[in-house]
Amino acid sequence: MERVGDDMIFEEILSRLPAKVVCRFKCVSKQWCYELSTPKFVFIHARRVGNSIQKKLLSLKENSIVVDDIVAGNLEEDTSKTVTFPYDVHPSFLHIICSFTGLILVCIKRSYSELVLWNPTTRRYKLISDDYFIRHFGRHNDTGGMYFDEDNDLKVLHINCYFDKLTARVYSRRHDTWRELNFLSETQLASNFYSWSPGIYSDKKIYFGFQLLDSTR
Repeated sequence: MERVGDDMIFEEILSRLPAKVVCRFKCVSKQWCYELSTPKFVFIHARRVGNSIQKKLLSLKENSIVVDDIVAGNLEEDTSKTVTFPYDVHPSFLHIICSFTGLILVCIKRSYSELVLWNPTTRRYKLISDDYFIRHFGRHNDTGGMYFDEDNDLKVLHINCYFDKLTARVYSRRHDTWRELNFLSETQLASNFYSWSPGIYSDKKIYFGFQLLDSTR
């Protein structure tokens, strides 16, 4: 019988499993833990998860955070599960900016604001906000999106609307750094009269919607 190669095991078999199951396989050996944590495997697994007909819906309730199953676009009954946010913060202080292949970009809104990259399934998280974000987060007008670049590095796009000025910055998970983009520097879309939708990734692009708010109210 022909021996199945490691590449076949990791890239063609394990990459098709749910994230919780993949986490269990990390306990097999140090080598498996390493292989299942590489950027290449994370990229392949994320792409396969994104194409699955089974999705998860995370909702911020009044006093809890709830996850439901969605299969083929339909909400499954009796699948609600309560999850715990990694920080001791009441759900009313949390703001979901965007989501992407199982990852959620969450802002903690307190006297100062923090930005957290969170995977509710694996319970892994990373605080990615820097001093700029803490000082300038717009609370209601900020938006963002996530994507993998050509090197399979997860990038987090944060668009900040603060005092009618728009600033776009990108975070690299691989390098743990932020850089500023030259994006819509002169635009009225940064004013408080516009509301931005979360970014939606499709075909190597991030799309946003805008809504002109009623300035008479």
